[in-house]
Amino acid sequence: MPDLSDLLAVLTNPDLTVPLGCSLLTGAIIGGEREVQGKPAGLRTHMLVCLASTLLMLVAVRQSEWVLSQIPGTSIVADLTRMPHGILTGIGFLGAGVILRDGVSVHGLTTAASLWVTAALGIVYGVGMVSLGIIGSVIALLVLVLLKVVQTLLPARTKLRIVVRVHDGATFGAPDLEAMLRQHGLTVRAICWRHFSHHAATELAVTAYTRTGRGRLEALVQALRGVDGVTDFTVRPMDGLAGEG
Repeated sequence: MPDLSDLLAVLTNPDLTVPLGCSLLTGAIIGGEREVQGKPAGLRTHMLVCLASTLLMLVAVRQSEWVLSQIPGTSIVADLTRMPHGILTGIGFLGAGVILRDGVSVHGLTTAASLWVTAALGIVYGVGMVSLGIIGSVIALLVLVLLKVVQTLLPARTKLRIVVRVHDGATFGAPDLEAMLRQHGLTVRAICWRHFSHHAATELAVTAYTRTGRGRLEALVQALRGVDGVTDFTVRPMDGLAGEG
């Protein structure tokens, strides 16, 4: 059982306190950015992930301090690469919990990636490569913040999935739909047809891209509403405005 002097020895050992402190700071910085963005995994989650990764790696690399009841005449051969592998595998399950699928849109990929890189940075701190961990933290923060700003300045290209159902006998067909989409600033990539005999209707599914604003898409929706023969339609962004988040 450790006494107060043992705890003080740990707290005054820079080989332990520096990696732990850096891991907490890194988790706070990356998690804080996610917290500001309103993501499900925020400040506390990232701090705990980075701290846990560092703790596990510190335990792995300091095996000489373990208390073992070893059979006389035997030896233990340890593979330190198993610990990072186990950590990152576990983080994979945690990351899957923040990824949400809404139809064809996927949300939470960036947050899952931030958890993964936070765990990786914790591993780097745990093996004593503090300078590399600091550099990696700065790069990760730049990717999350600076590139987010760049994305907002660049004209975004949104991938759309447009499904239009017309009843049999209607004069509105695939060429008319393609012409309407081009008129509203969309680039058509592919069109497929599906016929429903029991509904006496044909479904036109279109994959398209646009760099126009939301106003043009609303104009497209209004135009589709006014087409004679169109019974139902869906205009769904496949990337989503927060698809990466």
